Amino acid sequence: MSQAEELLEGLPAKVVIADKAYDSKALVDSIEARGAEAVIPSLSNRKRQREYDRERYKDRNLVERFWHKLKQYRRVATRYEKTAQNFLAFVHLASIMILLR
Repeated sequence: MSQAEELLEGLPAKVVIADKAYDSKALVDSIEARGAEAVIPSLSNRKRQREYDRERYKDRNLVERFWHKLKQYRRVATRYEKTAQNFLAFVHLASIMILLR
């Protein structure tokens, strides 16, 4: 299984949005057991397609595009910073610079 289970551990979430790569029954069941909604489209080869909120899934595109803009800053893309605290600080700084454009 992917690292998605560990990433979600301890995070309070009402909705989890992910792409088709995370379409597994175990992960969807785990998300729903936590009381959150899984907005994950089914793989095209599934016999029974699972319903998901298509409008809410469009929010994933906004996040993907924002990360693309963040990775234009080399320090974020190559992770020059050695500690997680310094890396997060530069992500915040780069985010501010993007918002000020």
